[in-house]
Amino acid sequence: MTTILAHIRVHPGTEVRFEELARELYAATHGRESEVRRYEYWRGAEPGSYYTLLAFSDYPAFLAHQTSTHHEDAGPELSRIIESIRLEWVDPIQGASVLPASESAPLPDDADERTVRYAKAIPPAIASWWQHPRSERALRR
Repeated sequence: MTTILAHIRVHPGTEVRFEELARELYAATHGRESEVRRYEYWRGAEPGSYYTLLAFSDYPAFLAHQTSTHHEDAGPELSRIIESIRLEWVDPIQGASVLPASESAPLPDDADERTVRYAKAIPPAIASWWQHPRSERALRR
């Protein structure tokens, strides 16, 4: 499982268009990607701030999302709208989320050049304190 929380800030005046693109990406992602577990957008408390929760069955599925036609097609316009973005790898708390633990996975040997480029730009960031792999004993503490 790969789970990421995106912290997004858009340029003032672009909120309406960003939300239109978010709806389009949401529909395309859920309609075309079989390995998506969660892909949701939220407004933040501060004007122009947004969050996206992305959860995919594994890291290669996340990279397939990043390199999908619908994501790539939206990229140039999103680049103009987004002022800043920070991707934070997060880990679902077992027993308090339906999602499994976040884990890293190697790229397939036949990964294309665009996938390799995204993998270098967005490498897995699994925090050591998450105590993977989990054991039943660790969960009871």
